[in-house]
Formats: sequence, C-alpha cells, structure tokens
Amino acid sequence: MASIYVGTYQKYNNGSIGGAWVDLTKFSNEDEFLEHCKELHKDEEDPELMFQDFEGFPREYYEESALSSDLWEWLSLDDDDREMLEAFIECYGQNATIDEARDAYVGQYDSDIDFTMEWLEMCGDIPKDLPSIIHIDWESTARDLMMDFNNHNRFYFRA
Repeated sequence: MASIYVGTYQKYNNGSIGGAWVDLTKFSNEDEFLEHCKELHKDEEDPELMFQDFEGFPREYYEESALSSDLWEWLSLDDDDREMLEAFIECYGQNATIDEARDAYVGQYDSDIDFTMEWLEMCGDIPKDLPSIIHIDWESTARDLMMDFNNHNRFYFRA
C-alpha cells in the first residue's frame, strides 16, 4: 500500500511529530489528497505540510515538503506497468515517464540470447528455410544486437 506520514512543520518545530499515515490509494489526484491533509491538520490556520516518512512507492516521487506530480500517474498504473517503469528508470534515469517506457518497451525475455532469437525471427532477418548446416553464434549476435537495446530484470527497451 502506498502511504505517507503527514505532519506539519509547525508541529515538528514545537517538538511534536503529530500527524497520521495516509493511504494514497484512496485519492484520485493530488488536490483530493491535499484537501484531506489540510482537514487532518485543521488545528492550524495554514498548515505547512511535512511528509515525514513514506512506504509502498518509489523514492523518486517523495520529498519532505512535496510529492511529485508523477506519483499520481504511478498510482494509477497496474503492477505490471509499475514493474516495467521501475526497470526503465533503472536503465534511463529517474526522470523517465511511463509514456517513454511504453514507447521503448519491446518485451520480457529470460536472456539476451532469447531476446535476440525472437527479435531476429520477428524482424524476418532469419530465413525460415535456413539450412541446418549453418551455425549462428547467438552469443556474439546477442552482444552486437544489445548495443541498440537495454534491459533490466528481464525487461527489454530500445536504446
């Protein structure tokens, strides 16, 4: 469950960590979430929210005084898309988006060789009637092909 501990700077500066864990999946957008947080801290006139801890979502969406607007898109993803986006971020960096990941995604494979064999077959680069006496060095071919692709945790992406 994606959740965050919401306190305020005023409470913290007065020696209190008073706040509450908030389940982010209960909100469809950031505005609903912030409205809930203001209601949670209605004992302050204009609460300056402080996010003191988090769990269940990637670190890159968390800051002490703000949540990334991309977090709400991440929350709307299913588990498969989240896993794919995480792999893409490992390959390309924290500023990657789900749309970039989807555009670059080519599939999941157990190895570079499995990927290469399927990719070349799909592209039609290996004739169906290839004589059995011809040997393909799949390891070398995969190494060459992987110059145009990246992978992480079995997820393959165009470079």
